[in-house]
Amino acid sequence: MPTLDKAVQDFLAQKRIAVTGVSRRKKVQPANLIYRKLRKAGYEVFAVNPVAEEVEGDPCHASLEAIPGGVDGVVVATDPSVAKQVISDCADLGISRVWVHRSIGQGSASPDAVEFGREKGITVIPAGCPMMYCNPDPVHRCMCWFYKATCRIPQHV
Repeated sequence: MPTLDKAVQDFLAQKRIAVTGVSRRKKVQPANLIYRKLRKAGYEVFAVNPVAEEVEGDPCHASLEAIPGGVDGVVVATDPSVAKQVISDCADLGISRVWVHRSIGQGSASPDAVEFGREKGITVIPAGCPMMYCNPDPVHRCMCWFYKATCRIPQHV
């Protein structure tokens, strides 16, 4: 099992990243915040929502399969009940890096989804948020420190 730090570095070294669970609603959604952060950091980021045509002013894709040219990594920021299907889609498409968003509360975490991904040979980061590692603002920097200090983020993935 790779260390968390190595898995995070590898994930963030990719340039084409999909974010599942983005919303058309103006309400603050973790997926939308992650999407904006990655876009601002220079990633080629793709919004995925089966019922949206546009999110954050960008085209939105109905599925991972619908993204032209595919992606190198996927952030799962959906309801936990959908996480296993998203990871199954990743396995089918040969996507080997998945970050399952989890911050306060359950987030998108699903133990079944994480185990399924690992069985399929996918590196799954099962906790935390890309915003804690990608040019973190003070709040996310503190969250990262706190979650590591309280062992809410695993040392190995």
